[in-house]
Order: sequence, then structure tokens, then C-alpha cells
Amino acid sequence: MHKDEIYMQRCLDLAALGLGKTYPNPMVGSVIVHQGKIIGEGWHQKSGGAHAEVDAVASVKDKTLLKESTLYVSLEPCAHYGKTPPCAELIIKHRIPNVVVGCVDPFSKVSGKGIEMMRNAGANVKVGLLEEDCERSHKRFFTFHKKHRPYIILKWAETKDGFIAPFEQESGKPFWITSSESKKLVHKWRTEEASILVGTNTVEKDNPELTARLWEGNQPLRLILDRRLRLSNDLHVFDDSVKTLVFTEQIKENSESTEYQVIDFNTIHQELMSQLYQRNIHSVIIEGGRETMQSFIDADLWDEARVFVGDKNLEKGIIAPQLDASYVNEQRVSTDLLKYYYR
Repeated sequence: MHKDEIYMQRCLDLAALGLGKTYPNPMVGSVIVHQGKIIGEGWHQKSGGAHAEVDAVASVKDKTLLKESTLYVSLEPCAHYGKTPPCAELIIKHRIPNVVVGCVDPFSKVSGKGIEMMRNAGANVKVGLLEEDCERSHKRFFTFHKKHRPYIILKWAETKDGFIAPFEQESGKPFWITSSESKKLVHKWRTEEASILVGTNTVEKDNPELTARLWEGNQPLRLILDRRLRLSNDLHVFDDSVKTLVFTEQIKENSESTEYQVIDFNTIHQELMSQLYQRNIHSVIIEGGRETMQSFIDADLWDEARVFVGDKNLEKGIIAPQLDASYVNEQRVSTDLLKYYYR
């Protein structure tokens, strides 16, 4: 690996530290190199906080070295005033002569403008180092701004013989297929996404909390599909512990932590994507049930799927969603096999 690529990879490693904490901003990492030595590094740690470039510059003890250094950053420095001043201006102010950018920002207020601003000020700006890796790192941000919808992750667990649940189960008691280690991993995933979505049947049968109780971090917005408002108010999703957004065709007054949004269920996927885009929700993890999951697959509305295959057979029951794709990689999580699919 070339030295430049090593520095950009370090940017990506730093960016990953912000996973689940920067929403709705992208995760970005930055390093500053002087004569082959990293003298500063930083990452965007939370929304409203310092951007990666600002964090990296602040970490440099001897600021006089900046005018002889190269700044690496995984995403184009911003050129507009938001919650913080433009990073491109900061780079110009400190007369950093060389800037290496992983990929261009798709956000209309930035796209190409930060690069242009730095070049107009005399900086030598190179773009596209480890570009695919950088774009993958910003997959939620890029999907939101390019496709005008959130990044969609499907997650389910199935038995070795391909079922996700028995035909009949005791109400309020979920049928567990996977190990406790897999359950903890799912809670970690929840902290990494902006929202989590399930349908009416899943809420009625499992009475899930849809929170990240087993992992410290962000609590995703709960999204519930309840076309006819069948769900009882004493279910966990209405416990006021985190915010809940219910999509329905019925009118109901909002409570302190629950909002009811009327949509047309005949065009549900278009309506959902429009609503989530308008609400600046960059990602959603869909956790069930089978009907809801399959509807998104059939509508070709998914970006990745994470499928647990548990170490048990059911012989009969509700068949797992059918995904016309090959898994890219797999890993063992205790007694379970976890398969990753990407569009």
C-alpha cells in the first residue's frame, strides 16, 4: 500500500469512530502529515461538534508546521456555513499547501465547492484517493443525498430450514432463533442507525421494545406501520422511553413521544421514502416481519441485508423472506451464521 493510501486508510479508521454519533452528518476522518510524520488527526465525533478537519488542525501542537504539511480527509471539506464555519476556509487560513480528498461531497451546498475554494486560494488539491472505500464509508450520507431516501438495511433471523417463526406463537413472547451474542450485536447495530422499522404484526406478536438496551449509544427513532391503528397503547413501543413515529391511514392526536403520520398505504413505499427524506432520516434498519421485509425486497428498496441463520430447525412455519441475491461474506456469531448481502 502506498503511503498516501495508508494515510487515507487512517482517515477511514478515524471516521468509523463516529458511527451512530454524527447523524445527520457524515462520518469523516482527517490526518495531517508533515515530512512523512502524522502531526495531527481528528474525526467528526457528533453532530454540531467540530468537523474532522477542525479536530485535526486543533490537535497539531506546532501550528507553524501546517504551511508545510498535507491534510488528508475522507470527504470533501465543506464550503458553507452550517452549525460550524466552512472547513475549506480553515484550511486556507492556515495555508495548508496540499490537500488530499477521498471523495467529493454529494450535498448540493458543498459538492465541488470546497475543492474549488481551496484551489482558488492556491492549494494543491488531489481528489479520489481510495475513492470507493471512502464512498462506502459514507454510504448512508451518499444514499440520502443521491437517491433522496435513507440507506435501508434488512435484518432477520431464520432457522437452518428457512423459517423465521412458527405459525402460532404466544402473544407478546418472541420466538428466538439466535444466540444471546447475536442479540447483543443487533442492539449494537441499532445504535448505528437513525431509525428502526417494523410492521403491525411484529408489534402485536412480539411486543418488542425496539431499543438498544444491550449496547450503549444512540437510540434509533422507532417507525411503526399501523394502517388501521390496531395496536394497543400499552405495548412497549408506546412506553415513552424513546420517540416513536407511527404511519397510519387514521387520524390520531400525537402524544409527548409518539407522532402519528397519515399516509396512503396504496403507495406506501413511495410515501415512506418521501416522509423519511423530508424528516432528514439517513438510515433505517428494518427488522420485520416477513410481509414487511418482503415488500421492500419486491419493491427493490434495500441496500444491504444481514441474515442470521440459527442452529435449529422448525420443520414448518412462516417462510423467511426470499432475496434474489448472493451473500457477499459471512461470519460466525456464537452458534449462528451471519450472512451479508448487498445490492
